[in-house]
Amino acid sequence: MLLPEIDPLRAILVPDRVIAVRPRALSAAHSAAARIMLAHGPRLILARGTPDRLGRLLAPRMPADARILLDDALALAADYRTLAGLTEVRLRLERITTDSCRRFHVDRVGLRLLCTYVGPGTQWVPSHPADRMPHAEIDPASMRQIGTGDIAVLKGSAWPGGDGQGVLHRSPPLSHGPEAERVRLLLTIDAPDACGMMDDANPTIVT
Repeated sequence: MLLPEIDPLRAILVPDRVIAVRPRALSAAHSAAARIMLAHGPRLILARGTPDRLGRLLAPRMPADARILLDDALALAADYRTLAGLTEVRLRLERITTDSCRRFHVDRVGLRLLCTYVGPGTQWVPSHPADRMPHAEIDPASMRQIGTGDIAVLKGSAWPGGDGQGVLHRSPPLSHGPEAERVRLLLTIDAPDACGMMDDANPTIVT
């Protein structure tokens, strides 16, 4: 799959860019499918392969009425594969209800794609002195937030030629927010060797 030349995600390939975002509003059908996934699907789906193989592995694991969500995730996996120049990817779709990853940090990956289907999106900060001190205090006024439904690609510390730099970001804390925003459905796409998946468990499903 070839990304259009005007796709904003291509900006991540510029050497000094550490984040690129493709804004979008989720359709009513996608939002409904995401809610069905939260209510009836596994808490965690983790799988590795080409987009075609991921479709074959994961279709039986998804609620039937959430198939449109899987189709969207597979399309994003294909976009990521093009940007990263890879054959296979690792796909993670997770229901989040805790304040995990609430500290600002830089991922130990080359390139990561994120899309929040339900709930508040990932928070990040522009270039900041804390880039090399991920646990330093961050001025709330400097924070930015990826919108729900938006697609973002983030450089991590392993990006070639990036000198260990990447975008400083975190999962938004959920425990103090409105009750309706205390759950997220987050899609993460990485290189196939990203951590968190056993070689002999493809796919990994947690109910």
